[in-house]
Amino acid sequence: METKNLSAVGLSETTTPSTGEDVNSQSHRLVERRSFLKTAGIAGATLAASGLLAVNLKAQRAVEPEDERSGSLTAGDAAILRFLAAAEIIESDLWLQYAELGGVQDNELPTLASQLIPGYPAQPTGGNPIYTRALQQLDGDMPQYIADNTDDEMSHELFINAYLKSKGAKPVDLKGFQNLLGSQVTDIPGIASKTRLTNLMELSVDTSWWTRYRSTTQNPDFGDTFPNAVPTLAGGKFTAIPRNNAELEIGSTVKPVDNHVQAIANTAGFHFAFIEQGGTSLYATMAQKVTSLEVLRIVLSIGGTETMHFQTWHDKAGNALQISFTDPVNGFTVSFPNLNDPKNTAAEADELQTNLIMPEPTFFLDKKFGRCSIVRPTETNGAAMGALASLKNDGLFIGHTSKSGKSDGFIELLTDLAEDADEAQRGGI
Repeated sequence: METKNLSAVGLSETTTPSTGEDVNSQSHRLVERRSFLKTAGIAGATLAASGLLAVNLKAQRAVEPEDERSGSLTAGDAAILRFLAAAEIIESDLWLQYAELGGVQDNELPTLASQLIPGYPAQPTGGNPIYTRALQQLDGDMPQYIADNTDDEMSHELFINAYLKSKGAKPVDLKGFQNLLGSQVTDIPGIASKTRLTNLMELSVDTSWWTRYRSTTQNPDFGDTFPNAVPTLAGGKFTAIPRNNAELEIGSTVKPVDNHVQAIANTAGFHFAFIEQGGTSLYATMAQKVTSLEVLRIVLSIGGTETMHFQTWHDKAGNALQISFTDPVNGFTVSFPNLNDPKNTAAEADELQTNLIMPEPTFFLDKKFGRCSIVRPTETNGAAMGALASLKNDGLFIGHTSKSGKSDGFIELLTDLAEDADEAQRGGI
């Protein structure tokens, strides 16, 4: 189905970078550098064992590219932390957009955001009562949960980058890629003009995490696949925040919100859990690859909070109202089913029941060990690239590559960071 141009509702697909060197040339150099390093790595494999032992850590780091400087960390630990920092920056950006419209409106978040984002107002944005009320159909405490999740992700971003710098390693800065126009709701002062890193208005939300965590016989680490709990949500492009004032004018301050606004809030509810289940698995996989015990402590400690986030949002998504709605902007239809429909078969009931928010025990490592309640997946091979692919497929990065195929270099940079993280080996240099 053809998607209408967002300019029809006052939004542009992307803008051009405003500062810095041409990002296309940066991306070109990244590809050339990685090609050189990988070729050098293959050639190095032919050296005699005694020659390899003679290469000390200092000499190895002396030829590190500036953007991969690891300082006193192993190159692998630095690469893992850099990819996690990038993931947290992405999360901070998207969660802040949710918080501006539907989070608790106090001084905490804007004060922190003003330190991270040049020109960001250091006072509450005010939120939007119509969108907030729609979110509260999923849970009355949604504004507080959204604000807390946003604060957590910002703290993760700041901490990981501060730790990298303390070790002489290169931190991650993605500000040059904040080129996407966000919501144009104008009752949020000083925000509509801000450009963003992520796009929350053309999402294809994968809800297979719902059935994956309810399965008692399958595990994605064994190659198993899982159906979407809300199939239509994965098959179109939907907005999880109101795009402009017109989408909010249909809501009433007296009666329950219109299906239009509720469909947006329902989409957000499932998207919250999608994002956090990814973080849960990502930290669990990266922890298996780090070398330093201190870095392991960081990864395990932050990963635990991502798991807390996921279970919270898993619970709230189950309260999404049963509605069907066709988006007038792009023509996609989403249907939020009654997941507890009494007409469901026994198998459907087991994989859809809304109050099963704790991971059902399933097979792990080897089926001979029996079932175990676990985070899933936790296979390390290609984990970072898999996480990146999931975010790309979600639609978060639509706009960083134009319809003509021209890229601003953002996805190429993330790919480079993911490849480095995947190449990290426990006990390596």
